[in-house]
Amino acid sequence: MGLGKIYTIVNQKGGVGKTTTAINLGAYLAYFGQKVLIVDIDPQANATSCLGVDRHTIGGGTYEVLIGAQPILTQILHNPRFKLSLLPSTPALAGAEIELIDLPNRERRLAQVLEPIASRYDYILIDCPPSLGLLTVNGLVAAKDGILIPVQCEYLALEGLGQLTQTINRIKYSLFPELEIRGVILTMYDGRTNLAADVVQEVQRVFGKQVFESVVPRSIRLAEAPSYGMPISVFAPDSTGAHSYAALAKELLISDDVQVPITQEAN
Repeated sequence: MGLGKIYTIVNQKGGVGKTTTAINLGAYLAYFGQKVLIVDIDPQANATSCLGVDRHTIGGGTYEVLIGAQPILTQILHNPRFKLSLLPSTPALAGAEIELIDLPNRERRLAQVLEPIASRYDYILIDCPPSLGLLTVNGLVAAKDGILIPVQCEYLALEGLGQLTQTINRIKYSLFPELEIRGVILTMYDGRTNLAADVVQEVQRVFGKQVFESVVPRSIRLAEAPSYGMPISVFAPDSTGAHSYAALAKELLISDDVQVPITQEAN
């Protein structure tokens, strides 16, 4: 049986590497022997398409599960090549924000559907939309082991983090007292600029030990991989982006007290 750890990857700011992190962290956790499910609750379905799934041709996904039309196990796809499972997003999810409003326990729908299957997986990673609407609230309430926040190493990166922190605190007080920040992931780092170093320093000052040591660099290969429908571990395993996500996965596993197989220590 799996550990059933559930982490939600969230930042209401778009373009910070949220989906890139969900896909590639998930792929390397799987590479290191973990059973991983990625849950796409973004109507844009970027995580779904990043794994080579055409959201227009699949029969269902997160939307059907959230409104109670389909049981979750019938909607999960598995990719043996990537060793990843996926609960995909479809265009129908765009209407879920409105439909969920009238449903009982509307903020807890995702938590309720994931609970019975959590023990089937070692890790469940939830990829949220770049907003703080009802779908993201569902993602936060489902994050029983904490949230992962990707932060772009660029100007204005910290703008909006205050708003996210306020939302997290509101959900803690009103819906889910156990909600915690599991870690902050620095993404799109460009070592050639003083600005990137300044952002890293500021994020570390604000979040302290919650910031992961592994930093994800700005990478052409990471940017290219989604258009091929592959995680970086398969698309360009020798790239700097691949090495950074392998290191991040290892860091998360070690801090979760999970042993990394010695045969797979190197990327």
